[in-house]
Amino acid sequence: MPAPNGFLGTFYSLVIRRNFGFLGVIFLGAFATEIAFETTANGIWNSINRGRQWKDIKQRYMEHDE
Repeated sequence: MPAPNGFLGTFYSLVIRRNFGFLGVIFLGAFATEIAFETTANGIWNSINRGRQWKDIKQRYMEHDE
């Protein structure tokens, strides 16, 4: 099966055709997806639970050393 011409052909011949490059693309893609998913999930969780988390209420319970 011949590689397509243009950008995809160059990308295929330089990265995907070699096993090491292919695995690198997979791992980098998984890492980027995990970071994006975690950031989005944390943002949603924090917006739903605003005012109920320790970071929001700890000033009520902390004693000041004066």
